Amino acid sequence: MVVYLPSIATFRQDYIETRLENAQIAVLALEEAPGNMVSPALEQRLLSQSGVIAIIVRREDKSLVLGFDVMPDEVNATFDLRNPSLGMLIMDAFDTLENGGNRVIRVIGDPMLPGTRLLEVTMDEAGLYRALANYSNNVLVLAILTSLFTGILVYLALHWLLVRPMRRVKDRIVAFRRKPEAVPKRSRESRRPDEIGLIERELVRMQDEFRQNLKQKSHLAALGEAVAKINHDLRNILATAQLASDALQRVDHPGVQKVSRRLVSAVSRAVALCESTMRHGKADDPLPEKRWVSLADVVRDVAMSLGLMDDENFTFEFGVAEDLRIYADPEQLHRVLLNLCRNAHEVQGPSGRIEVNAMADDDGTVHVRVRDGGPGIPEHVRPSLFKAFSSARAGGTGLGLATARDIVLAHGGQIGLEDTGPEGTTFAFCIPGEEAED
Repeated sequence: MVVYLPSIATFRQDYIETRLENAQIAVLALEEAPGNMVSPALEQRLLSQSGVIAIIVRREDKSLVLGFDVMPDEVNATFDLRNPSLGMLIMDAFDTLENGGNRVIRVIGDPMLPGTRLLEVTMDEAGLYRALANYSNNVLVLAILTSLFTGILVYLALHWLLVRPMRRVKDRIVAFRRKPEAVPKRSRESRRPDEIGLIERELVRMQDEFRQNLKQKSHLAALGEAVAKINHDLRNILATAQLASDALQRVDHPGVQKVSRRLVSAVSRAVALCESTMRHGKADDPLPEKRWVSLADVVRDVAMSLGLMDDENFTFEFGVAEDLRIYADPEQLHRVLLNLCRNAHEVQGPSGRIEVNAMADDDGTVHVRVRDGGPGIPEHVRPSLFKAFSSARAGGTGLGLATARDIVLAHGGQIGLEDTGPEGTTFAFCIPGEEAED
């Protein structure tokens, strides 16, 4: 419609202006004739060639008329084309189509001949109607063809750019839902820079990551089942060891008493860990049973468990005040320090140094640092340092730091790598006091 409305108005205007130009040419023939009179036959030919019924030209001193004898007594409509507006031309065009060419109209136009002040023609609207109707039909057919061609191009473009890639995404999602563990045949990665290409690439990456996680979960499930069976048998073995350690405590010998206390403590912790694992059916730690404990006693117990207190080749130092107390589960706190100190001991070999320092804030939060004299942690290992099964040492399980992190977080604290380098590595964690938690 945007194209059609101004086009029919322009077509009608051009049609009428052509008749006006022809009428002025016919008037020139009349003006050159003797007495401004021509024969009826020539007059009819001039009017017929001009496509009008009558012509009136008003000069400054006279008026020229062609078709006076055949001029109708009245006309059905008058149109002034001297200063037309687009809206008026559109309305006049629809007026012509609406009346079906059954009118006689008068048209006033701009004269081209010098000294002419008025040009007026009377014409039958039937020819204008037929030409305008034919032009409208042609525009309609052209619009339909253009719309069909454009629609086909738009459909093909949408199908190629949107439907086909979204169908591929749909097929991938459906296939992945049916068999998430199956590895699909590798197809060429989409290089499209728009959102569709981004969706395709991210979907492939997400499915690959999910497939790897699913495989890892399956392996972990099988590992957990094996650990549960081993844990069951280990608990029975530890029960026997516990009975034997109880018997050692009854031996009246200072050296045996010293060793038996350490043995009983270690076996009791191992039995408690086995029972906790069997009770929960997984490796997650239960909620901590917090109470105020002496941090120095816990650190000293950890050193005795690792045999560092009596090792002449290894230096174990701890700057922990005897009166420093920490609000935590003693067994879980023991596991955190044990994992950190064991890692520090193993990374240095038979000789080395471990320093444990602690201080408390005014709100009761205790900050603990464990520093070793080892070679430092490689840079590529640091991002996954606290992830399970990610060990920097050959033969390591990668569970020590992950377990320590879970325990510290369960206490409402934080743990992290403070610094590392050729001079050594420092791990730090903090556990809030009872006042800080409140």
